[in-house]
Amino acid sequence: MRPAFKTVGVVGKYDSTQLTHSLEKLIAFLQSQGKRVVVDNRSLQSQPPGPVSMMPLPELAATVDLAVVLGGDGTLLSAARRLVEYDVPVVGINLGRLGFLTDIPLDAMEQMLGQILEGEFQEESRALLATTVQRNGLNVADTLAVNDVVISKGARGSMVEIEVYVDSQFVYGLRADGLIVATPTGSTAYALSSGGPIVHPALPALVLAPICPHTLSNRPIVLSDNSRVEVILVRGPSANVNFDVQDSVDLQEDDRIVIQRARRPIRLLHPHGHSHFAMLREKLHWGAHL
Repeated sequence: MRPAFKTVGVVGKYDSTQLTHSLEKLIAFLQSQGKRVVVDNRSLQSQPPGPVSMMPLPELAATVDLAVVLGGDGTLLSAARRLVEYDVPVVGINLGRLGFLTDIPLDAMEQMLGQILEGEFQEESRALLATTVQRNGLNVADTLAVNDVVISKGARGSMVEIEVYVDSQFVYGLRADGLIVATPTGSTAYALSSGGPIVHPALPALVLAPICPHTLSNRPIVLSDNSRVEVILVRGPSANVNFDVQDSVDLQEDDRIVIQRARRPIRLLHPHGHSHFAMLREKLHWGAHL
């Protein structure tokens, strides 16, 4: 039997000019379905009409049975990283451009979301990356990423020099603009732009994708997601590491970035009939039947 979603959390894109009207429409629809609605207090600057609670996202995550994210993929990435520890399923309604993760169009919101609320949906798990930045034997940062962890040259423009290890085995020394460690979800993001493969989200895999490597034989590598990836910064005056382009840490020489699959996945709910390949055809403008 499908779970009953009695309390629904709503998280919106913070800087969207079209959010207020869409958010009020979403709240009204959820209330018409008999749901208690809780809104992330950063998503709306004023109290919405009707019996709606507003609270910070961590408190919302501990309260709701379902989270509905109204925005683009970046909004969902940000919310997912904070919702994952509470095992809250997430639905994405697209206000952005691509919408790889926020796959419900705004103009079909009531129909498709209504199906999900009635228990008609497809659920999938998406792995996250847990990363620790170590400096002089101490942990200076711990964070999660849904798409990717990117070690980058930063603003100075010179290449970084890094050493890469997988499960304590030396892989290579790399001179490049950087290195992307991506989940299957992130394989259609920055890693794709850097020549990486598209990995089906059901595969337990990680992708290592160099960014503009000095040696052209440095090609992307697909690993088991049980792997522990360690990257040591040998040289890089302004190097940094970022997580889903949401947070970043400035790096120093000899810093060690340790990346592995996170303990919990995020749960995504899709309307019935959702197809990963249909999504790729639409978003990447692949050809249909010949």
